[in-house]
Amino acid sequence: MRVMVIVKATPDSEAGILPTEQQLAEMGKFNEELVKAGVMLAGEGLHDSSKGVRVRFGQGKGAVIDGPFTETKELIAGFWLWQVKSVAEAVEWIRRSPFRNGNEEVEIRRVFEAADFGDNMTPELMAHDEELRRNTAKN
Repeated sequence: MRVMVIVKATPDSEAGILPTEQQLAEMGKFNEELVKAGVMLAGEGLHDSSKGVRVRFGQGKGAVIDGPFTETKELIAGFWLWQVKSVAEAVEWIRRSPFRNGNEEVEIRRVFEAADFGDNMTPELMAHDEELRRNTAKN
């Protein structure tokens, strides 16, 4: 199963305070362990919300709202995409992360797989989805 590990923003990350050299080295070492174990598929940190926008849809239109956004606890500072056997395995991995020494909050969510959609995922839709994934992998 694939899971997204969502790293929640903190007041420091929203203030644009960058990780220290030591923190970057620790995270790099943890990411290396994830890659060697075949767990990590992707992972990135995000700029603070002052550099972002939201697009809110309604009545067929999209309104653009410039950051920063006020509710830090609702914001995302980074993410990983992991391939694991279970959510419990993902929890085991995150407990080994450099976050164990801080006050960050991390959320782990399963990623939908085609089979999760049941009969609504027709063979035609499945073929289209697979083609999109192949094209994405080429990029």
